[in-house]
Amino acid sequence: MVNITHKSNTLRIAVATATVTVSSQQTIEAVEQRKVPKGDVFEFARAAGLLGIKKTSDVIPDCHPLPVEYAAITYAVDGLNITVRVEVHTIYKTGVEVEAMHGAAVTALTMYDMLKPIDKGVEINNIRLEKKSGGKSDMLKVEDASIKCAVIVCSDTVSRGEKEDTAGKAIILKLYKFGIETTVYEVIADDFDKIQSTLKQFCNDDIQLLIFTGGTGLSSRDNTPEAVEPLLDKLVPGIMETARNYGQQRMPYAMLSRGVAGFAGNTLVLTLPGSQKGAEETIDAIFPQVLHLFTVKKGMQH
Repeated sequence: MVNITHKSNTLRIAVATATVTVSSQQTIEAVEQRKVPKGDVFEFARAAGLLGIKKTSDVIPDCHPLPVEYAAITYAVDGLNITVRVEVHTIYKTGVEVEAMHGAAVTALTMYDMLKPIDKGVEINNIRLEKKSGGKSDMLKVEDASIKCAVIVCSDTVSRGEKEDTAGKAIILKLYKFGIETTVYEVIADDFDKIQSTLKQFCNDDIQLLIFTGGTGLSSRDNTPEAVEPLLDKLVPGIMETARNYGQQRMPYAMLSRGVAGFAGNTLVLTLPGSQKGAEETIDAIFPQVLHLFTVKKGMQH
């Protein structure tokens, strides 16, 4: 199975359809009038489809078990065609496209089984996904990711050449996947004044996103939050609240991170942990949804 532990829960919706085609108007009338010998086709098939939705991971090997929090099955009759429409919702790390299509297939197959004694020409066709929503791909479609970024590594040992930077480089790679260009990459010491002067240097119209990595812990040289926060014009606490919550589900010590986030002028400033894993998980937690801030900011300026 695909590893989805790095993903965040979001509302996922999928709609799938299937078409059952019969050979005569008499069959349609029998279905609509509830006169099929095996029983009420619509209700039996609906019950089977709901079971199909919930049992998808039992029969499709690579599907993850997930909570189905809403499911609806409806029908539309057009001539000799009965269209089955299945809608499924979940709040989870992965989508419900297969669940919706499996539900549509099982519903249609149940209708076929109930109708075949009275109609030898019944067919099932066009099982398809009509639409889906939720997840990071949707956020990327609607947000403007044409952003230039500066990544600043705050580390005494890296700045002295005693250790190689991995966190900053990992951040750059992650951002690239979102279409964000890192135009500045620097390593500085864990020094209060140097952090502040660096922030002032790069908070300008050429840099929309400024990321510091390192110095968010509890050692005597961890100065990043103290240096950055006084220079922020507008704090956005929810960003790091989200990151800490995400991290806490994976590592109990994530609650100790003291990162802050907010705007300095028109530049969004983020302070990430100095470990590669901590930095990567923070990016996973808040991107691409954090890019919505630039859309909001742009709208406020017009």
